[in-house]
Amino acid sequence: MAPRRWLTILAIIFLLGIFFQIPLLPTLATSVAVIIGVASWWRSRALENVNYSRKFFYTRAFPDEEIAVQLDVENHKLLPISWLRIRDPWPQAVGPEDEDVLAPSHIPGMGEMVNLFSLRWFERAKRNYTLKFRKRGVYQIGPAKLESGDLFGIYSDVREGGQAQKLTVFPRLVSQLETELPAEDPFGDKRSRRRMFEDPNRPMGIREYHPEDEFRRIHWPATARTGDLKVKVYQPTSTQVMVVCLNAATGPHHWEGVYPELLEYLVRMAASIVHKGMGDGYQVGLISNGAVGNANRSFRVLPGRSSKQLAHLLEILAGVSPIVTASFDRFLVQELPRVPYGATLVIITAFVTPAIAETLVRVKKAGRKIVLIAITEEPPPDIRGMHIIHIPYREELLVE
Repeated sequence: MAPRRWLTILAIIFLLGIFFQIPLLPTLATSVAVIIGVASWWRSRALENVNYSRKFFYTRAFPDEEIAVQLDVENHKLLPISWLRIRDPWPQAVGPEDEDVLAPSHIPGMGEMVNLFSLRWFERAKRNYTLKFRKRGVYQIGPAKLESGDLFGIYSDVREGGQAQKLTVFPRLVSQLETELPAEDPFGDKRSRRRMFEDPNRPMGIREYHPEDEFRRIHWPATARTGDLKVKVYQPTSTQVMVVCLNAATGPHHWEGVYPELLEYLVRMAASIVHKGMGDGYQVGLISNGAVGNANRSFRVLPGRSSKQLAHLLEILAGVSPIVTASFDRFLVQELPRVPYGATLVIITAFVTPAIAETLVRVKKAGRKIVLIAITEEPPPDIRGMHIIHIPYREELLVE
């Protein structure tokens, strides 16, 4: 009951005691009024200057890895806190090693980390847990609900505390990747790690036309000016670039549903190729017609070889959801102009429809280098000049 209502009742009791000359009633009314006043004042200040935080040893890991987390709560004021309950929403996929620690929640896949504290003035308390990363994904922890009140337990107050934080579980890498891929370099000849090719984005001049030159290299303004065929000359570069193209659909008609285990294997294969490419010295990028989280759009990561590129790519793959934004053949055509020329396109797909095969032929004729990794029951159609790796689909592939 609100303090004002209490005071009205107590005032009536006080007046009745005076009117009927019952000393006990005014004394009782005064005592209860004092207690309610103190309780109301205490409640209004109980959560002032109370800080709650989570300190993770690290926030990204692979499945089955364990990390330590420390929960800190501090009372930065003279008023002690007789009781403090903290309810922190916590995904079960990144929950404590002991699954019974999390209280049940009405949200599927979620639990609550509930802790009770009693803090003196300017006191700090902490709790330590060991978390186990169980399933690929990007998970949000918090914000938490802090609840406290007066010493007598009459009133309570609730507010948010502890900012939301993110934990990322990377895709599990395909352990049998080396046995599934050919013994030779699956992405092309690596006799020289400093192999040179021309970058069409960096022109450096013109020269006379040679019979072996491609038609698209002709420099028409210079040809018109001189009367002789001239071709463009580009600056050479030794950078090896790979763009992993993930088809997140698990069937030819993505609107018919998704096969979760197969999607998981596709993501794992993409993560493994990204990991191998970075280890082999490639600049690695990533495009996919799948969506990350609840976003209803595809994603693109430009090729790079920085120290943070691998973690960034794996984090993106960790968040891939079953949402497919477009058919893969249309998506690939739309994204191709944004892919650096000279990059190796590594196509990962669970099916090869005639439309996809036709698109790959067109991309190949445009001078692009393609490696097709088909995780299908039947071998994909043979496309001349394209490196095709067929990994026969079988149920044991999808077992963790």
